[in-house]
Amino acid sequence: MSKKFEVVIVGGGTAGLSVAARLRNAPNPPEVAIIEPSDKHYYQPLWTLVGAGVFPREITEREEADYIPAGATWIRDAVASFDPEQNALTTKKGEVIQYDYLVVAAGIQLNWDKIDGLKEALGKNGVCSNYSYATVESTWETIRGFKGGKALFTFPATPIKCAGAPQKIMYLAEHAFRRQGVRADSELVYCCAGPRIFGVAKYRDALEKVVADRDIKTAFRHNLEAIRADKKQAVFRDLDKDEQVVMDYEMIHVTPPQGAPAFIAQSKLASEAGWVEVDKHSLQHVRYKNVFSLGDCSSLPCSKTGAAIRKQSPVMVQNLLAVRAHKAANASYDGYASCPLITGYGTCILAEFNYDGEPTETFDFNQAEERYSMYALKAYALPKIYWHGMLRGRM
Repeated sequence: MSKKFEVVIVGGGTAGLSVAARLRNAPNPPEVAIIEPSDKHYYQPLWTLVGAGVFPREITEREEADYIPAGATWIRDAVASFDPEQNALTTKKGEVIQYDYLVVAAGIQLNWDKIDGLKEALGKNGVCSNYSYATVESTWETIRGFKGGKALFTFPATPIKCAGAPQKIMYLAEHAFRRQGVRADSELVYCCAGPRIFGVAKYRDALEKVVADRDIKTAFRHNLEAIRADKKQAVFRDLDKDEQVVMDYEMIHVTPPQGAPAFIAQSKLASEAGWVEVDKHSLQHVRYKNVFSLGDCSSLPCSKTGAAIRKQSPVMVQNLLAVRAHKAANASYDGYASCPLITGYGTCILAEFNYDGEPTETFDFNQAEERYSMYALKAYALPKIYWHGMLRGRM
């Protein structure tokens, strides 16, 4: 049994719903189907503040059905394989879906099992993570119950969604420890597999000052390999010396290794690195011209953030509709990404930049300075923009 749709969108997350809404809002809208197995949708950028005790996790969860655009078909299934030569895919339930145009927006895969001992330890005895709805509350429980000792915050040797998130929770934890009167008895260490705290020089300089002012230690080129929960030890690989480093902890916030979803990485759509291989400006597949991709599962060499998707979505939709009308795909994405870097309760640096690492700031002031206004934007304005604007295809 097979079905046919003009446009099939794989993934009903931020990217998939934004594209679906824009397509359905267009003049002469195409027939659209969205393949998405989950009945819940999460506003994940707020999990940093959930993990810091600012908001309950429930406000980040909505019903997926409420955001399926009018006129779109929701296929509650997952993709098992692609057959781009035949303009078809097969779902896990065995259904063959044919398309004229394909949009792959399946997000990124969290590989918890790549760190030995993590899955068993997660959510208890000082091991926490903001990177899932199931575990985010354990972060605040851990921070609130912290009595002193060493607190580790990790960043893996893979691309991740929201590359600023691992350090945001560190700054909030440090602030919480000061409020709780345990900061003098605490040591915070940022254990990052990368070589520096941030890629863009302007914001890196500001963050290095934050780290220095708050006496936070850094261990760059250190990649977490294992958790020994019984001993409260974290095992890292020093990537420069290629040797093991063991650190004791009272608390460890873990950012799991991440990668392309397996059904994409194993398909003909994938690059050598496993991502959907698209042109970085047009978002059109380099080999299959009726295939497009955006967001975390794409090969776009930009930060994997919702803000990046907000700029990618209109470009991709414009190009798909152009190809549909037998015109050139001339709309161009410049690599814009944004990262509201929360540096404490009530302070935030708003980083905005393009493919070339050049700041592309929205406001007429220095966004590398810590400000309450940018914290308020992150905590209160952006969620409303997301639910009422972005997912509705309005911005």
